[in-house]
Amino acid sequence: MSKLVTIYGGSGFVGRYVARRMAKEGWRVRVACRRPNEAMFVKPYGVVGQVEPVFCNIRDDASVRTVMRGADAVVNCVGTFDARGRNNFDAVQVEGAERVARIAAEEQVARMVHLSAIGADPVSDSVYSRTKAEGEAMVRNHRPDAVILRPSVVFGPEDAFFNRFAAMTRFGPVLPVIGAETRMQPVYVDDLAQAVVKGILGQAEPGVYEIGGPEVQTFRELMNTMLKTIQRRRLVLNIPFGIARIMAGVFSIGSMLSAGLIKPPVTPDQVRSLQVDNVVADGAKTLADLGISPTAIESVVPEYLWPFRPSGQYAAIKDSAKNLKA
Repeated sequence: MSKLVTIYGGSGFVGRYVARRMAKEGWRVRVACRRPNEAMFVKPYGVVGQVEPVFCNIRDDASVRTVMRGADAVVNCVGTFDARGRNNFDAVQVEGAERVARIAAEEQVARMVHLSAIGADPVSDSVYSRTKAEGEAMVRNHRPDAVILRPSVVFGPEDAFFNRFAAMTRFGPVLPVIGAETRMQPVYVDDLAQAVVKGILGQAEPGVYEIGGPEVQTFRELMNTMLKTIQRRRLVLNIPFGIARIMAGVFSIGSMLSAGLIKPPVTPDQVRSLQVDNVVADGAKTLADLGISPTAIESVVPEYLWPFRPSGQYAAIKDSAKNLKA
């Protein structure tokens, strides 16, 4: 019988790429998520019955244990940017991480991979980064043999980074950003998925790996790369951190008054995170230690940002027509 992996958050941005790769490896895949009826798109990743979305609430021991039983490996891809509500930073990134690791140890699951984030730091000003670090500590306590991956900004067709800012260019000649000079090292989502698979297959030594792409660029430089790709001219306007904190505070109040129905475009905690570079640390284990060559941004983003070009899918045809002689 083929081996089984349970992927918590397997229908999310990163999790679906891990699920697809593990199906190709011949494993059975349980995609554990809160809304399995909305995750049916994962079923065609394998043959009939090979990839199955199943219900799981990472805040509940019994739920986590049920979908883990019989698994040869587990992957925790669950994370959040919500500071409030039931699925807040502590509930998901600390308690949820501890729960998955503890039950994986109790169930004697052979291997565990945990997704964290670059910047995880127990003394960070950002609650997001602090809880990521606390979650890592919980995982190491129960599973010292775990592979922990800390990615930088993750990009790919379904990302909430380049897609979000490309969509913003439709609303005017100015593209506002917070922390324009903050450095980032975006990593392609399928490269990160490859790293996860290495951990599942036992091809990665236990420990922490910092996962970044081949280039370090400032936020402004990344936006200029995106603008070039979508063939639009916009002024990339840096919003000073002081003003950004005030804006984020107002947005958060608006969100609270709407009982969470209105999602703030930026939160105070995200502003704090943007004040710190998001790059691989010197001396850290990286994709190179896993035998993976990182993919350049320019080789991927044109494949999925073309809808944001003024001419959309016809942009390439129009460019070619310009070269025709009358």
